[in-house]
Amino acid sequence: MTEPVFTNDAVIFGILMGTLAFVFVSSNSDHPFWKKFYTFVPSLLLCYFIPSVFNSLGIISGDASRLYFVASRYLLPTSLVLLTISIDLPEIRKLGPKAIVMFLTGTLGIIIGGPLSVILVASISPDLVGGAGPDAVWRGLSTVAGSWIGGGANQAAMKEIFGVGDTIFSAMIAVDVIVANVWMAFLLYGAGVHEKIDNWLMADTSAITKLRDKIEAYRSQIMKVPDLKDTVKVISVGFGVTAVAHFGSDLITPYIKDHAPGLARFSLTSGFFWIIVISTTIALGLSFTRLRELEGVGASRYGSLFLYVLVTTIGMKMNIMAIFDNPGLFIVGLVWMAFHAFLLIVVAKLIRAPFFFMAVGSQANVGGAASAPIVASAFHPSLAPVGVLLAVLGYAIGTYGAWVCGVAMQFAAH
Repeated sequence: MTEPVFTNDAVIFGILMGTLAFVFVSSNSDHPFWKKFYTFVPSLLLCYFIPSVFNSLGIISGDASRLYFVASRYLLPTSLVLLTISIDLPEIRKLGPKAIVMFLTGTLGIIIGGPLSVILVASISPDLVGGAGPDAVWRGLSTVAGSWIGGGANQAAMKEIFGVGDTIFSAMIAVDVIVANVWMAFLLYGAGVHEKIDNWLMADTSAITKLRDKIEAYRSQIMKVPDLKDTVKVISVGFGVTAVAHFGSDLITPYIKDHAPGLARFSLTSGFFWIIVISTTIALGLSFTRLRELEGVGASRYGSLFLYVLVTTIGMKMNIMAIFDNPGLFIVGLVWMAFHAFLLIVVAKLIRAPFFFMAVGSQANVGGAASAPIVASAFHPSLAPVGVLLAVLGYAIGTYGAWVCGVAMQFAAH
């Protein structure tokens, strides 16, 4: 592996912030070229794609940098706190059962899509899904199922449960990251044109529109020009809750590992899981207090900024060129994701679910708590907590769903 041009995280962070500045300035430009360009390309997608190009060209390296870790552990929970603190939880409940239906449809699409993709690819090229022992392709694919239904902890659980070899596991991490990120790019693009998609789905978006309008009305009521004291208050609440979440996670995770290791199947031994759960839960509680009025001095604006920084660090981890290292496995992954997408589209059309539920339900499975709120906030910042709540559900059922999928792929491969 060649050394990237820039290895200092301070320099890389400057490049990522420069990327954000370029996207935000150009997307708000009155120049006819940029107006036309951003009609077709959502700005959030560009914040994600440009760092992936830098990574693929060897300018920076997502693998060598610690920025994703910092953004996901510190900025993500803080962002979720600041985006959640003004949420109207009773209104979220009124969104109805379609969100859960689409989430479970996404899960089912992963479970049945795995063995179906193995069967389909094997009928064309049996060698692509062959292998024996620890490096059997079906074993490696079980770890992708763990990641796509739950998250990293569920992926690690599948590696242990099915005895996956290190060689095939490293190849599957590339399949997981690239295929999932390509799909996320489609969802972000769809978020930019969701009105057209909703019209085609004949979806009733009134509940989502009502929630968004209510948040906007509340925000305009309490809006004021923030001074330094207000800004410090917002930042201290965000990072203060994140500190409590880390402290709680540091206590809970080792305790469960020591006293109830069997709960690992629910991802309850994952420190990241507890950071997300604790920070979101506290923020939901604070949304019933006067701290909700921090929205008036820009709480969600800071939350969105941290989320955009996270987007650039996620993009930085995607190496487009890795597809050419093992193209056969990527074909399996793309066929698998196509089954997942097809089932989501069919069910969304049948129950007339808005594209928002389809996109967030899918990303809560495939991307987890790190990217589900990104897709949700692409529709509106106030909707980010919907992504988090569904992603937490994905962690809970991830190991079970992935195990079922892994066993089915084992039969499909023989």
